[in-house]
Amino acid sequence: MHYSLFSLLKNALNGHRGWTPTWRDAEPRLNYDVIIIGGGGHGLATAYYLAKNHGITNVAVIEKGWIGGGNVGRNTTIVRSNYMLQGNIPFYEHAMKLWEGLEQDLNYNAMMSQRGVLNLYHSDAQRDAFARRGNAMRLNGVDAELLDRDGVKAMAPFLNFDNARFPIQGGLLQRRGGTARHDAVAWGYARAASDRGVDIIQNCEVKGFVREGDAIVGVETTRGTIRAKKIGMAVAGNTSKVGTMAGLRLPIESHVLQAFVTEGLKPLIPGVITFGAGHFYVSQSDKGGLVFGGDIDGYNSYAQRGNMPVVEDVCEGGMAVMPMIGRLRLLRSWGGIMDMSMDGSPIIDKSGIDGLYLNCGWCYGGFKATPASGWCFAHLIAKDQPHDVAAAYRLNRFETGAVIDEKGQGAQPNLH
Repeated sequence: MHYSLFSLLKNALNGHRGWTPTWRDAEPRLNYDVIIIGGGGHGLATAYYLAKNHGITNVAVIEKGWIGGGNVGRNTTIVRSNYMLQGNIPFYEHAMKLWEGLEQDLNYNAMMSQRGVLNLYHSDAQRDAFARRGNAMRLNGVDAELLDRDGVKAMAPFLNFDNARFPIQGGLLQRRGGTARHDAVAWGYARAASDRGVDIIQNCEVKGFVREGDAIVGVETTRGTIRAKKIGMAVAGNTSKVGTMAGLRLPIESHVLQAFVTEGLKPLIPGVITFGAGHFYVSQSDKGGLVFGGDIDGYNSYAQRGNMPVVEDVCEGGMAVMPMIGRLRLLRSWGGIMDMSMDGSPIIDKSGIDGLYLNCGWCYGGFKATPASGWCFAHLIAKDQPHDVAAAYRLNRFETGAVIDEKGQGAQPNLH
């Protein structure tokens, strides 16, 4: 069914009894050309672009739970391409351009809202660092504006400019950044992939791999053995667990990242705002709640929940930049499992085992990367060559030293 104003009016007159399921809940078949392990945003986008860009439709996406139940539905929905390093700028700008046309491409309302992303700075040194980042962005054709204190105050007068421990001096603004509805992105890709013939198989957990010689030719699942010519892993924080089944030891760690939402307010936050003197980022949802987050929990975990010290730290960051939120009631929090790489940048590459391909190490950048990740991972699987904008995301960079350390923190995953 094609979604349009006409179809909405037609079904409204029919009591909304004519809608069909958004995607086919398929039964697994014995053989596929490609299996994608992981039914999150990256896995679904990969399947969609395999079908759309490369004509490969004999594809199965297998998900151990339900579509939208993993990290793609457990994030703060921020979309941006304000990176500085050459390995990152082309990739995330490619993602931004795909975001800008995503709803028309998928024929699905992903609630893409380009309200802007504003990164605050609080010192001369931080201003200089943001100016460098903005210049790198503009040299690569990405929009960036360096605002002074008055420029920020005109956009967000409610911030704490005068009495803060870290007074606001200005900010770096990307107007094309913003937010998108996380679960709608998953549903849109699932629907579009299913319409092109991809099988989406829920409640199908991978328990092992099928090998023939040195190659992997299938997966053992809770719903039986499924074979394929090529298998792609896009399982986020579970990459190390699934990789171990194939004998892989990868340069990533799994950590919990918490997110929070408050009670609803009248429109307040104009876009996305980040606190430069601490790790705090906030936007306002369409329902009016403030959606915010901060640092990962510092310990390794596969649990989708976090600890109170990080809750306290995130709320302290929010209070520092806009004390008025101290009067708000926090409705709920949730956690996603982050696959933190050793340099804070992702991996899109062959695994070193014939038939197995990797998409992992997304750290904090997973949701905003969704379209480009799927586009480039599909290209790698289809052509056995990395896409140009993802050429730096090779696994061997940790061996050669060609790391992409956007934050300059060194090889300590929990600091990225």
